[in-house]
Amino acid sequence: MDLGFRGEIADFYHRYRRGYPEAVIDTLVDAFGLTKDDVVVDLGCGTGQLTLPIAGRVRAVAGVDPEPDMLRRARRAADEQGVTNASWTIGTDTDLPALGALLGHRAVGAVTIGQALHWMDHDRLFRTLVPLVRPGGGVAVVANGTPLWLQDTAWSQALRGCLEQWLGHGLTQTCGTDDATRRRYGAALAAAGFEPVEADLDYTGDLDLDRIVGGLYSTFSVDRLPTPEERPRFTELIRQAIERHAPYTEHVRVRMLIGRTETP
Repeated sequence: MDLGFRGEIADFYHRYRRGYPEAVIDTLVDAFGLTKDDVVVDLGCGTGQLTLPIAGRVRAVAGVDPEPDMLRRARRAADEQGVTNASWTIGTDTDLPALGALLGHRAVGAVTIGQALHWMDHDRLFRTLVPLVRPGGGVAVVANGTPLWLQDTAWSQALRGCLEQWLGHGLTQTCGTDDATRRRYGAALAAAGFEPVEADLDYTGDLDLDRIVGGLYSTFSVDRLPTPEERPRFTELIRQAIERHAPYTEHVRVRMLIGRTETP
């Protein structure tokens, strides 16, 4: 699966994508009773935004992503942070049965999916995960806020208009953060045999022009990324569109959909 998130995109992704508050990690650890005996699989791990903070709470974590450049950047981040119990595997949701065969039956404490499920066949994936996770473990689908251009603020609405004009098409993709999609994910978890529970966490942050533009670059596929020559004009168009709506406050809701197996 080539999603186009390679080359420079991996660096933009690492630098500008939101991290996860420690309270999110606390919630996941508590939900699945994770301990230093557990293994966690972070599917669609990107550059390790969720993988690395979880690593400090468990015996080992496996980051899985289809893009080699993402994994290379994640490995660098692990080295920079002194994380030694994370491994990095090229793969997609369709590779989970093979990973399960390698790890063993009921060998995983949790499978986490941070804002990547919209790229996957979630119905099939959830059924595949049932024999992989231990009793009391499960699956966590974590949406770390809505896209920058779909937030309920004046600057975000202005950003959306500018971005749609640049791209030449409307922007409606919510990346799995909308209510209807979350309900669909929850129903699929229940159908697969998990007990779905929702948990939300809200926080607020302030952005500047650099972080907004860099955040946008992290969402482009490599063929859509503005060239180095185009970037000054792109940045100026964004600045002109949003500057009268400063400050650029972001209200982020982390939505955790937690599917647990029955405890023994």
